[in-house]
Amino acid sequence: MSPPVVFSTAVSARGTGAIGGGPPDPAAFGRLPDPESLRLLVLVGETGSLGSAAARLGIAQPSASKRLSALERRLGLVLLDRTRRGSQLTAAGGAVVEWARRVLLELDRLVTGAEALRVRRDAELRVAASMTVAEYLLPAWIGELRQRQPDLQVSLQVTNSEHVPELVRTGAAGIGFIEAPRAPSGLSTRQVAGDRLLVVVAPGHPWTRRRRPLDAAELAATPLVLRERGSGTRDTLDQALRRAGAGDSRRLLELGSATAVRNAVIAGTGPAVMSELAVRTAIADGRLVEVQTEGINMRRSLRAVWPSGRTPTGPAAELLACTRAGR
Repeated sequence: MSPPVVFSTAVSARGTGAIGGGPPDPAAFGRLPDPESLRLLVLVGETGSLGSAAARLGIAQPSASKRLSALERRLGLVLLDRTRRGSQLTAAGGAVVEWARRVLLELDRLVTGAEALRVRRDAELRVAASMTVAEYLLPAWIGELRQRQPDLQVSLQVTNSEHVPELVRTGAAGIGFIEAPRAPSGLSTRQVAGDRLLVVVAPGHPWTRRRRPLDAAELAATPLVLRERGSGTRDTLDQALRRAGAGDSRRLLELGSATAVRNAVIAGTGPAVMSELAVRTAIADGRLVEVQTEGINMRRSLRAVWPSGRTPTGPAAELLACTRAGR
């Protein structure tokens, strides 16, 4: 778009477009003209008639006349010579019309481009999610969303809760889902599900014969099969142990997915602390055993996240609605 033009009011000759009745209205002068007034002026120049231009825009001629008078006051220029034979552009009016055409062209490009972006946004949804949410909750939510919008293209990037917020902040994902114990800064959040972490072991592990619950100190002192640092499960566990005064967890083996941790525990590698969502089936069929604990609060919220100060729209809003419907 061309740079803004500053109009001078120092011109005195009528043919150049000066206001003959005195200085411009200080309250109006200097404000940006509205696009419809510019469009009306361009049409007057093309048709040579204020009435024809008004008819093209579907407005009454008196209203069109008032609109152009307001435009003249705003710019501090006489734009039209009004006679019985019609309305003719002054020299200043002709110059303004040329600038107005360029402004209107750029506005049309803006509107067309924005519409194209909206159509693209509404046809595609990019989601980033932590492992647990991606494996055990999102498939049902995305399935519900696809039933509502069969033509929607959904792409899902699965990573840990530490990386999801950055994908949302940079626009690489339209919405994210995390299992971190704290809401990330600079993002709006909404709880979409609750979860708790369980201590699990293989059926032959000595902890299956315990007569009393496991406390925080013993859990912290025992090497565990753990998720990687930055995962929501690891962060929730370490925070729970710190709150109980026991320090961070100890690592026996570190793995990058809940499925890998669960399979390692089933194979007898060692105990682990995992999401109830990830081990519920394995506990029910006897492949894993839950070990009772005391003095350790490992409940957590699973959250949707999106850029702060915005309201989810389009497919992102629809996906949020699906999370509520699935509760």
